[in-house]
Amino acid sequence: MSDMDIDFYESEDPIWNPALLAIPMPGIRKMVNLASTMDDVIHLSIGQPDLLAPRHVVDATVDALHAGQTGYTMDAGLPELLEALAEYYGERYQRALLPENILVTTGATEAIYLALTSTSAPGREFIVPDPAFMLYAPLIRMNGGTVKSIATRAENNHQLDPQEVIDAMDQNTCAVVLNSPSNPTGTVYPRETIEAIVEEAAYRGIYVISDEVYDHLVYDGKTFPSVLSCCSDLDHVMVVSSFSKTFSMAGMRIGWLIASQGAIRKLRRYHMFTTTVANTPCQWAGVAALKGERTFVNNMLAEYSRRRDRVMELVDQTPYLTGYRPEGAFYMFPSLPEGINGNNVALRLLRETGVCTIPGQTFGDSCGNALRISYSTSIDRIEAAFERMIPWMEKQDFA
Repeated sequence: MSDMDIDFYESEDPIWNPALLAIPMPGIRKMVNLASTMDDVIHLSIGQPDLLAPRHVVDATVDALHAGQTGYTMDAGLPELLEALAEYYGERYQRALLPENILVTTGATEAIYLALTSTSAPGREFIVPDPAFMLYAPLIRMNGGTVKSIATRAENNHQLDPQEVIDAMDQNTCAVVLNSPSNPTGTVYPRETIEAIVEEAAYRGIYVISDEVYDHLVYDGKTFPSVLSCCSDLDHVMVVSSFSKTFSMAGMRIGWLIASQGAIRKLRRYHMFTTTVANTPCQWAGVAALKGERTFVNNMLAEYSRRRDRVMELVDQTPYLTGYRPEGAFYMFPSLPEGINGNNVALRLLRETGVCTIPGQTFGDSCGNALRISYSTSIDRIEAAFERMIPWMEKQDFA
């Protein structure tokens, strides 16, 4: 780590809020920081699309700038974008949505932050799959909440057992956090899993907070079962998504949260004290993305599907890695033999071959023997990485 990282994460200066101790130094940042000091690194680490954003989306941003659209929007978001989102998701999931059901945020990250920190408090428990995106648990814990993890396994394609989730619910359960398609596993939960969890949660007055930022990256011709299409009403759900993955707009930072009108009113006040409003020209880009043609999304899905298939083949050829068939996103989370420390393997792999992956422990306690592999890079780069990884793995003795 750099001196700056050590100062921030390890300082005992009493000026800092002790809640910051709940935020670990992210494993992704450790690996990427180390990789930045090396030459000839191939990244299978970055969870960011490598495709250029569609031209009509970029043009809409530039046009908004030239038109002087550089001031604040309404706090809930640009009215035109709220209308477009309500129309788009209403048609996609066949349910009535109003602009008042939506809050536009600075990326999905802010939406997740608002949802989790506004509900977390001492004595409140959140059920979270393990492995899971690294943002959830720290945000819950920094506000005094506790995390109850439900472990998933590669041999079961990291599917979540809905009965395990239901059995874990008790009088302290505040919410269930879902992420499908999943980062880091690429798993897509089937409709029956979502419906069972949502139905039981609603019966018990428990929220379901669903991170659906990869909702358009679902392979093999499958239909994505959003929480929005599985709930009877919005009273106990919050659904998060963004343009980052679907339209390669990660740096433009436009996300949203869909919930009941009452929840959105409360979150709007909170939002005004965090980022105030999302980027105005990029909100106009979002309008163009939703109303424009869909060739980009279809081509992107086909390209990631090809990459997924090639990664599966290469993982199968790699000693000591056990893979499976990811159904969405652009990640695979293969496991190493039981008891092998994925942190050590990832660090040695980077230092000795120049291939950067992310150790499984970044995403939970049950997956220390896993590596996250991102295929949001070209097939040529993926194949070049495995040309280094396979012979290196052949030399290891993990028995």
